[in-house]
Amino acid sequence: MNKLKKLTPLTETKFLSLYDAEYENRKGAEKHWIIASRKNFDTLKEQFFNKKEEKIDAVIINAIHKPTNSLVLIKQFRIPLNDYVYELPAGLLDADEGIVEAVRRELREETGLSLIEIDNAKTNPKVYISAGMTDESVAMVYCSCEGSISNSFLEDDEDIEAILVSKEIAKELLKQNIKMDIKVWLALQNFIHN
Repeated sequence: MNKLKKLTPLTETKFLSLYDAEYENRKGAEKHWIIASRKNFDTLKEQFFNKKEEKIDAVIINAIHKPTNSLVLIKQFRIPLNDYVYELPAGLLDADEGIVEAVRRELREETGLSLIEIDNAKTNPKVYISAGMTDESVAMVYCSCEGSISNSFLEDDEDIEAILVSKEIAKELLKQNIKMDIKVWLALQNFIHN
């Protein structure tokens, strides 16, 4: 069984940090792994070595616009891609913010739409984005919303276009060679078939 022995900060910033994780593999060899995390060193150390409860980092919002029965997507400029990519609305939790509050705030901020209700039967309170690279965990929230699309609530650094997608448009998007987040690809598949 692999066992983590030591965690060393490589660089720490407000939104993302890198750590060197020294571990012993199942054959007893000492190895190193680089971890990207949204958590600060003390929080991550407490989770890894003292089994402190892990809190989710963000919410991902799979919203259906009730008046039009459309899936809510955003097209956002992302610096790591130097391009626009189709995504689901999402965002980091503010300090002491719960899932419902974060969904309401991020949905409004990124799309101008208002939360109606969360489907607790479909919502998963903690899933991982890319466990080979990061410990980032998110709540995958299924919900309904209403209102009109607006970019009036965007933060200064956000370059986002919100889009209401019908099943027909969803099928067309899946056929195109466009940049999309894996979660959007899955959401479009699910939306078309349900």
